[in-house]
Amino acid sequence: MKYQAKRKALILLADGTIFYGKSVGNKEGTAVGEVCFNTGMTGYQEIFTDPSYFGQLMVTTNAHIGNYGTNRDEVESDSIKISGLICKNFSYEYSRPDADMSLLEFLDENQLFAISDVDTRALVSYIRDNGAMNAVISTRVDEIDALKAELKNVPSMEGLELASKVSTSEPYYYGAENAEYRISALDIGIKKNILRNLAKRGAYIKVFPYNTPFDEMKAWNPDGYFISNGPGDPEPLNDAIATAKEMIQAEKPLFGICLGHQVLALANGVSTYKMHHGHRGINHPILNLITGRGEITSQNHGFAISREDTEANTDLEITHVHLNDNTVAGIKMKDKDVFSVQYHPEASPGPHDAEYLFDQFFEAIKASSNKNVVV
Repeated sequence: MKYQAKRKALILLADGTIFYGKSVGNKEGTAVGEVCFNTGMTGYQEIFTDPSYFGQLMVTTNAHIGNYGTNRDEVESDSIKISGLICKNFSYEYSRPDADMSLLEFLDENQLFAISDVDTRALVSYIRDNGAMNAVISTRVDEIDALKAELKNVPSMEGLELASKVSTSEPYYYGAENAEYRISALDIGIKKNILRNLAKRGAYIKVFPYNTPFDEMKAWNPDGYFISNGPGDPEPLNDAIATAKEMIQAEKPLFGICLGHQVLALANGVSTYKMHHGHRGINHPILNLITGRGEITSQNHGFAISREDTEANTDLEITHVHLNDNTVAGIKMKDKDVFSVQYHPEASPGPHDAEYLFDQFFEAIKASSNKNVVV
């Protein structure tokens, strides 16, 4: 069945600014969250199911969304994690042969409200100038005062702990049980493609809830530790930070991605801060300071670690920087096999410039395992 977006809808920002559009599927609805934007030309399904976006209203800057449908194998979690979708042109029909449903069907299955026909260029420009902020999208265009009142009750992303909303409630396993290496992974919003990348390199992974004590992760006798990506402010993650401190002292390789990178920084006494509007897209330029090579990367984060604190920490070395704003994009500990990056080397559908980081992790695991072999 074909739909046309006809029902009027709006985006009401926390500062009172309003943008107008139409509801996707001609549906009534309301959704709230922090408004942010992603500049990726492809990968909308992966974006929508990425746990790092939990609680956010996603503005897609690509002019057409939905044109290649969706595929059940191309998800990063068990459901859509964004709170609402804002786009320019919504495609009700799709043309990819291996898609199994339209984007509208996928949104309906996940009960997600979306609006289209929005001047996304103007909206993104406004966010760039004024910063990420809370917003509401709704078809209740004649209830501005009521929507403003509801918006006041939406908590700020700064100081907000969200890992508990997306983490597994019970440990689970991923990969082949007879794999060469074991990895204990702390799930603070883990993406499925991270698990795929670890497993295809010979790892059997046990994934633990966000608040798991280190002793429980250690008891599985892993060859290395991993701290995942995830949503929200890193500073309230006291359990994860405490566990990270003990991981560091365990003398086994440790790798962190995105929120995991921030948790590792906090475990080393480096502070974090909320960015003006964050980095979200698949074309972010990174310089590897160790090799001197540039990388095009996928990024999704609204917080970053303090460069000043990192440079002052004698245990840490900055390994990667973001070339657009010189923010810290990667760190390592000088005397331990502990490192992390602020971007996504597992990115699917890409880019894949940074996949070598998984190889680097396994090289460290192999070297560490050989050290422990009794001859």
